[in-house]
Amino acid sequence: MTLLKLFAAFMRVGVLTFGGGYAMIPILEREVIDRNGWATHEELMDYYAVGQCTPGIIAVNTGTFVGYKVAGVAGSVVATVGVVLPSFLIITVIAGIIQNFADIPAVKSAFAGIRVCVCVLIFNSVIKLWKSAIKDKAALVLCLAVFALSIFFDISPIIFVVLCGAAGILLTRLGVRGK
Repeated sequence: MTLLKLFAAFMRVGVLTFGGGYAMIPILEREVIDRNGWATHEELMDYYAVGQCTPGIIAVNTGTFVGYKVAGVAGSVVATVGVVLPSFLIITVIAGIIQNFADIPAVKSAFAGIRVCVCVLIFNSVIKLWKSAIKDKAALVLCLAVFALSIFFDISPIIFVVLCGAAGILLTRLGVRGK
């Protein structure tokens, strides 16, 4: 039953995620945290951060981590298949017909509207993540530093995550952050 619930939850994530990895955060929160209680906000954020640093698609990596936590290797496989299957099926269908519809003004307008919606969903997720991640001045300084550096320099997200992880360890050992 757990495997079926994992598959169904990540199938919904796969079907409802438009706009890439960041746009899936609200859907993941609803399925993983609110509906099923498989992880906390902090755990999901950790899975998401590690998923971004590892090769592959963020949604797939995050689904694999959550599935593993819930039901081991079988759970990771089921969650991964669940999140990938809708995209695979939808892309297969769209690839066959997209050239026939891509230049239609209504289709272009629909995609422009969807992009705006995805931006709002991402912004809402940032606000939720902010509330759970920025708990002290040290975290705020790290956040602002990464934000500024990411605007002015083309630095890999992996480098940011590794450096902030090291900074978190160092600041905790120095007593600047709570343990």
